[in-house]
Amino acid sequence: MTRIAGLASNRGRNLLHIDDERPGGAALDVLVSNHADAPVLDAAADRGIPTKAVERRDGETRGEHDRRLVDALAGYDVDLVCLDGYMRILTPEFLDAVPPTLNVHPSLLPAFPGDDAHEQVLDAGVRVTGCTVHVVTDTVDDGPIVTQEAVPVYADDDADALKRRVLHDAEFSAYPRAVRWFAAGRLHVDAGVGAGDPSVTVEGDEAGEFPERRAVSGDRVSTLRYGENPHQAAAVYADAGSEATGVVDAPQLNTGAKALSYNNYNDADASLNLIREFDAPAAAVIKHTNPAGCATADTLADAYADALATDAMSAFGGIVALNRVCDADTADRIVESFKEVVVAPGYTDAAVDVLTGEDDLRVLDVGEFGVDGRSERLTEKPLAGGRLVQERDLWAPTREDLEVVTETHPTDDQIETMLFAWKVLKHVKSNGIVLADGTETVGVGAGQVSRVDAVELAVMKADEHAEGKDAAGTVMASDAFFPFPDGVERAIDAGIGAVIQPGGSVNDDDVIAACDDHGIPMAFTGRRCFRHD
Repeated sequence: MTRIAGLASNRGRNLLHIDDERPGGAALDVLVSNHADAPVLDAAADRGIPTKAVERRDGETRGEHDRRLVDALAGYDVDLVCLDGYMRILTPEFLDAVPPTLNVHPSLLPAFPGDDAHEQVLDAGVRVTGCTVHVVTDTVDDGPIVTQEAVPVYADDDADALKRRVLHDAEFSAYPRAVRWFAAGRLHVDAGVGAGDPSVTVEGDEAGEFPERRAVSGDRVSTLRYGENPHQAAAVYADAGSEATGVVDAPQLNTGAKALSYNNYNDADASLNLIREFDAPAAAVIKHTNPAGCATADTLADAYADALATDAMSAFGGIVALNRVCDADTADRIVESFKEVVVAPGYTDAAVDVLTGEDDLRVLDVGEFGVDGRSERLTEKPLAGGRLVQERDLWAPTREDLEVVTETHPTDDQIETMLFAWKVLKHVKSNGIVLADGTETVGVGAGQVSRVDAVELAVMKADEHAEGKDAAGTVMASDAFFPFPDGVERAIDAGIGAVIQPGGSVNDDDVIAACDDHGIPMAFTGRRCFRHD
């Protein structure tokens, strides 16, 4: 465990926060103040941390005081010294006698040193400030920088508001990070800290696919009417510098219609990510981020009609996404039933006239999709206290990727449908099942905790909700392996004609045997396509 000696003159909130977090296993071993009545001493004592007060005596030099400070720490085997609002300039008498010493300063050094940093920031009119963790030398706020953290400065800030933001959003992040690096042996401070010219290196603090640190900036586009539900406040932000084709900054062609809601944005983004999968004219209808239907065809209008026919009932009030410029024929079909939003890379004048004639239909022009038609490579999901970051699932199988594992081989048409179904399946919440015929969906089973239930739902949708379609003869796609034959057997009972799935179950042989017993071809992709949120 890394043992820390903390020095503070007042509240020492950063030191107490570090002791709470125990970054890298580090913890306070002793707390020292130059004021006997400093609140941090009582707070540390309440935690069972040894405390000492080393006040400067009348006529005592700085060096003499620092030697007493060294003596106060002599009984403790500390690895690191951390300052927090310690209002004294330390001399080489102290710095050369103790382990590396760090301090946190409430600005982005070298800007705004001294004890009135927040006031300096406001007087200068800067729009970004933050904090700096640095190695302590005998010069005020001038040691080599270990790490920094930035926060915005707002027009209505005063010094107190800025102080709170810097403390909670910057210092509480940067200081534990520096301690964590030290505890892991990644932070190296060269000798000569006191009177010399020290330097700092941090192993692994480098750029890369998943860098050590992430700085994310966003600009508020608008405050929304409400969030997922009317009692939740919400806003939409644009990522600074992003060049991805998306719905956040897409112009709404019917400016007189109501603005997009939180759910509209969420669903429109999901629909756009799905429609980008296809090169042929494609249309999708999204409801609650799941496809109600998707299809490709020779014309955009036919693709939309086929997508809608999958589940017109569920598509009511949904989001329509198109991967071609929307023409009048397609627009005419869209307005035959109620939809919330249309997303497309452009519209003909005639299509705009048709779509903007609907009072409650929002029309978004996202512009050209770009070279590869894909969005950013990484996605993220906020968590309490952090976030998950992963690569976006951009993979889809080709014919060469499919491993036929049954005695019966799929036809060329079935393989084409397998590849289409997989692209749709990537955008269905797990457990997910897609039934498809040609290049159109027939039934979608989304978000089930049981794979058998997902099959049952997809079959029910196909047989009861699809217009002019049913499960018979379809290709079934599963986003993960079948752990038992029961899911496949239920689909075979419904008349499905082929299966595509990742494979990899300990019971693969039983699942394959179930298909062979009925002459049903099945192909493995070797990869799953879970989507959990």
